[in-house]
Amino acid sequence: MIDATPDPLVSTEWLAEHRKDPDVRIVDSSWYLPAMKRDGRAEYEAAHIPRTVFWDIETIADTSTGLPHMMPTPEDFARQMAAMGIGDDTTVVVYDGIGLFTAARPWWMLRAFGHDKVVILDGGLPKWMAEGRPVTDRPPLQRTATFTPRLRPELIRNIDAIIENLKTGKEQVVDARSEGRFAGREPEPRPNCRSGHIPNSRNLPYNHLIDPQTRTVLPRHCLQNRFAGLGIDLSRPVVASCGSGVSACIVALALYLIGKTDAAIYDGSWTEWATRADTPVEVNVPA
Repeated sequence: MIDATPDPLVSTEWLAEHRKDPDVRIVDSSWYLPAMKRDGRAEYEAAHIPRTVFWDIETIADTSTGLPHMMPTPEDFARQMAAMGIGDDTTVVVYDGIGLFTAARPWWMLRAFGHDKVVILDGGLPKWMAEGRPVTDRPPLQRTATFTPRLRPELIRNIDAIIENLKTGKEQVVDARSEGRFAGREPEPRPNCRSGHIPNSRNLPYNHLIDPQTRTVLPRHCLQNRFAGLGIDLSRPVVASCGSGVSACIVALALYLIGKTDAAIYDGSWTEWATRADTPVEVNVPA
């Protein structure tokens, strides 16, 4: 059995050495916004790291809410993990087809359900393939497993908590969307979403946490500078938000890397907030 690493990132060298270990399960969580015109499942079926299963963030979700990829119930999550061969003793390695876009979402979900043996492949599939490492179109062998969910509600925020925080200001809200969307200059990619941001929230676009050349996470000192420049006090609670709860998890990952392991995610994020008629929205249109 591989010991759980305190570092949430692993290198391509690490995965090359450990990908055949019996207690390792690799998952491809690739998912794309419509404007990207890419199909995560189709790309997985065409080429993935050997022994990898596909994590569909649209179906490993509560599909009854009308909101995209919301957290499922513990029972549903446990059933889906077991079907993927992820059990209590499994070390899960997550990657995606961009480098780092969706991979932080399964990382956060597993932690929120009490599973700490989860890491992200730094640089993702692009780095793996650029190094000439093997890929395949063959599905992995099926496994059976038992997954025991142990929900950590402190890592999740709902809309009521965010509304209450408007009054108390106890938690710092960090929005991972682009600066243009945050300011209200750019349209939202989903219908019926107002433009702007949650009042008193701060903007840190998720791609400002990633090296644009290697698609790997920035060094720790750079991450610290990003949050310090935003005026974030790491001794106080932080909640990350975004468009639909995906790139917010990159903010939580970056915070984890600099020692703040308790950052929460507003699961409904802007899609929920901006489609409600009773929630205030701020805009800051000028550049």
